[in-house]
Formats: sequence, structure tokens, C-alpha cells
Amino acid sequence: MSQHEPDPRTKVGLFLNPVAQRRVDFQAVCGEQFGRLFLADGCEQATLLLGQQDIDLLIIDLERFDRNFDSAALLQLIGQRGDAATLVLCPFTGAGWLPDLLAAGPVDYAITPLLDQDLGTAVAARLAGQAAADSDAAQLRRLMASSSLVQHAIAEVDDFEKMADRICVALGSLPGVVHVSLFYMREPGELQLEAQHSTIGLNLTRILARPDRLMQSPLRHAFPGLLAACGGELTLLDVPAKAGEPELALSLADSGVNMVVGLPLPVSRAGVQRGALCLMFGHARQLSGDDLTALMDMTRQAGFGLRMAEMSRENEQLQERLTHLGTTDALTGVANRRHGEYLLELEMRRARRYKLPMSLIVFDIDRLKAVNDQFGHPVGDAAVRAVADGVQQALRSSDTLVRSAGGEFQIIASHTSAIDALKIAEKIRQAIATTDIPGCDRVSISLGAGQAAESDSPDALLVRVEAALARAKRAGRNCVELALQ
Repeated sequence: MSQHEPDPRTKVGLFLNPVAQRRVDFQAVCGEQFGRLFLADGCEQATLLLGQQDIDLLIIDLERFDRNFDSAALLQLIGQRGDAATLVLCPFTGAGWLPDLLAAGPVDYAITPLLDQDLGTAVAARLAGQAAADSDAAQLRRLMASSSLVQHAIAEVDDFEKMADRICVALGSLPGVVHVSLFYMREPGELQLEAQHSTIGLNLTRILARPDRLMQSPLRHAFPGLLAACGGELTLLDVPAKAGEPELALSLADSGVNMVVGLPLPVSRAGVQRGALCLMFGHARQLSGDDLTALMDMTRQAGFGLRMAEMSRENEQLQERLTHLGTTDALTGVANRRHGEYLLELEMRRARRYKLPMSLIVFDIDRLKAVNDQFGHPVGDAAVRAVADGVQQALRSSDTLVRSAGGEFQIIASHTSAIDALKIAEKIRQAIATTDIPGCDRVSISLGAGQAAESDSPDALLVRVEAALARAKRAGRNCVELALQ
């Protein structure tokens, strides 16, 4: 040691942690590195000591501190230090502390758990004035470029799956990143691996042993991506072995991964955690406060884009649902009257344009009122559903069944002449005559069928076919009549 370099053993240190055994352990491992070492069990005692002593290095061990209750006091403690050095010992599952603490003053961190030798090295480096994390201008420029790529990814795509893939590709350009994955919770409790991008051929599904139902994964308490997705906290694993899962650590190391960061996506408006982005690095390094702020900003951007894409998908599904409700009969699931009117007009226009035949079949369930009166309306509704199901099974794929009233139905038969419509109607009549109706005897139907004439309007065709239906009823029901031209 040069005679001009101060002996670090003349330095004064202050170690802060609420657990007595951790204070004892730290003194045993690092006590000899200080000329004098003070131990504090809380922020109040530490503040008092800082006011009484010139402390060269403050070591804050975050184990057992509660971020909800202790954050403000710790930030005030670091602020009280001014430009003096602080080393934070941060559990890998509690890296959510770091952005605020690093912004409060000249703070470095070491991720725990640490071997005694590594802890001693971290303390010695900070006593020697060696700042561990330092983002240079080039590093920040690359982060800003990646941020622009994330903005581009969420701006141009409204498809959720494509956006998830593009976000992973954009973040894969970050310095040192070799794999990016996106975990998302589409339904509460149903976390899945939504997308991943790798420059080293790593398939995360093999490491996690499943692509979905990841809330039940045995690695949810060890893998940073799952920890961040489930707990909503930033997670930083700078040495895979610190996770306490040897197989996981070995799999990551064999794949060339030496550091993993889990970044939680913003919660939904209902306060539900939605997922996380997980970045894997080929080499472990210290992340500065600027690094973490940039990563969290990009994660917020990605979360906003994903939420917008999800809302777009939800709106499409809602629109489909509304369209279905507006065009479908609730009891039978076939087209309702209003939609039937639209389809009939559309089919008649098509038939006229291409000079093709088309026909309309109208039928009515015989004596449905008597069924309702004798057996009750639930049985009558069951009869209507059974008839609709039976007719659907007998129809061709090109035919459309419409429920126009209580027991009245229409069949729009494209590419069908009057004779073919008569055959279809007879086939349907026979099928219903042998159909069992739950809760009552079998029912029959009366039918009228007719082909559209060149000059027919939808109303005119309907009048002619309904007149044929009326004749079928007068003829004793359970029969088919052909409409007159």
C-alpha cells in the first residue's frame, strides 16, 4: 500500500439491519475491514449515530425491512448522507427497492445471498471508493434506442400476439441481453408464457417445464420472471445459484445466462397484476439507477401497449357478442326474425343477379298453444328447441333457419327450385314427426314452400308461401303445400 493511500482499516462503518444475528454475522465477516464499526437495529438509531459520528460507509441490509413501512425512513437516511458512500445489500427477490434507493444518493448495491468472501469484497471495494455501477453515455444511448424500438413495436400493431413478439424482439437489442420473455395473465390466476425471443437458441418452456398455468410452477418463487409476474416486484438475480434451485441455476448457466431481471408489468385498472417482462443477460453486471429507470420505463410502455391491444381484442369480442345477440334467437340459437328479413332480401338479390333459383319454406309447429296449455310453457319452449334442432340436422349447410315467431320458422334455401324445396320440406316434416319431445308427446309441423319469381319482393314471396302454409293447416296439418306462382 502506498504511503499516500489511506488505510481502509481506519474507516468508520455503520451496519443497519433489524435482525440481531445478521448484525453479529456482518461484524464477524467484515468487522476487521473497519477501524470502527457501529451496528444499528433501526433507522432511528442509525440517524442518531450519523449525527454523532463521521461515517465513511453506511451498509444497509434490506433483509427483513418492509418496503411499505420503511422506505421513507431509509430514503431520508441516505439523503442525510449527502455525497458519502452507501452500500445496499438487497435480496434478489426485493430489487424493487433499488430504483428509489439508487436515486436518493451515491448508492451501490450487492444482491444477496452472498458468500462471506463476496460480501467482504463488496465492502472493501466501496471502502476503496470504487463505484460498482456506472452507466456511460454510450450505454444510455443504446437504452434510449431500445426504448424507441419498444415505442415502435406498440404503435404499429394492435394484434396482441404480434405485439408481444415485437416487444420481446425490441428488448432483445438491449446491451448484453440474450433472451427476452413476456409473461401475461389473461385471466386471474392463469399466467402463461406469451412470447419469447432468444439470440442463443434458449427455449424457456423447457426450463420451466410448461408454457401455461405458471402460477402453479414450482419455480414461481425462484425464477425472476415468475416472481415479478406473481408478486409485482422488480427482481434481480445476478448469480443464478442465488435462487436456491440448483437445476434452474445449472440450466441457465448451460444456456449461457448469468443474470436475470424480472420487470413487472403495470397492474390493471382493477389493481390486478398482469404479468412481467424477463430479461436474461450473458454476463452479470451492476445496473445503475439510470439503467433501472430506463428498463422500468420501457416496461411501462410495453404494458400500456399490451393493455391497449387487449382492450382492442375485448372490444372485438364484445362486438361479436353484440352482433350475435342482435341476430340470433335466444331460445333456439337460429337466426332471429330481423336478421332473417335481411338474409332473405340479400339472398333474393343474389339469385336475381346470377339468374339462380332460390326458395323459401315456412313452417309452423302444430297446436303449440295446446302443448303450452297442457304441459306448461317450459315444455312448450323445449318443443320449440327440439323442432329447431331437428330441422337444423335435416338441412343442408347452404340453408338458413330463421325463427320468425313463437312456433313459426322460415328456411331460406339458396340455389333451390320449387320442386327441390318441396322435397326438402317433406324431408323435414318426416324428421319432426319422429322426433321425441321432452315432457310431452311428439309434435308435427305444417309447411308451405315456394320458389321466388323474378318480380317477387321479399314480402310478396312471403305472402305466397304463408298462403301455402295456411292451406296445409286447413288440409289437416302435418303436410306440405307448394305456393302458387
